[in-house]
Amino acid sequence: MIRAIYPGSFDPVTLGHLDIIRRAAGVVDELVVGVLINRSKRPLFTIEERVEMLRECTAPLANVRVASFDGLTVEFARSQDARIIVRGLRAVTDFEVEMQIAQTNRIVDPNIETMFLTTGLQYAYLSSTIVKEMASYGADVSKFVTPEVAARIRQKFAAIAPANG
Repeated sequence: MIRAIYPGSFDPVTLGHLDIIRRAAGVVDELVVGVLINRSKRPLFTIEERVEMLRECTAPLANVRVASFDGLTVEFARSQDARIIVRGLRAVTDFEVEMQIAQTNRIVDPNIETMFLTTGLQYAYLSSTIVKEMASYGADVSKFVTPEVAARIRQKFAAIAPANG
């Protein structure tokens, strides 16, 4: 059985993330989407909210499950008994950073491979940061996320707005 992990912050999950998830799930027996608890960032959504959104978005994919993790990605891969770390690439700049991380992970555990998937052209520009920035100004983000995620983003910013006003 080939098990892979696809780690990330997913704050929020975008259509670009879902593109990578669907494609990765098509080439492995099981894909574990790992939602990172990143202490150096201040996420818009809690870890529980991000896990819930991903579970909703990936429900139709029988071989995908979602889990949160804290710490090194390679340790999460080991804990899931995964031999592959999936990473999405949007641009050449992503590749440079991701290659350094992949090489470091390979030194830490030579049994874990990194598999790069290039993002579909329609999502090459897309990031969670862009989605949050647009939403913070009240822009419609429904072209970048699922309808359910768009609704959660609107609710989140509606709750924040009175505090900032």
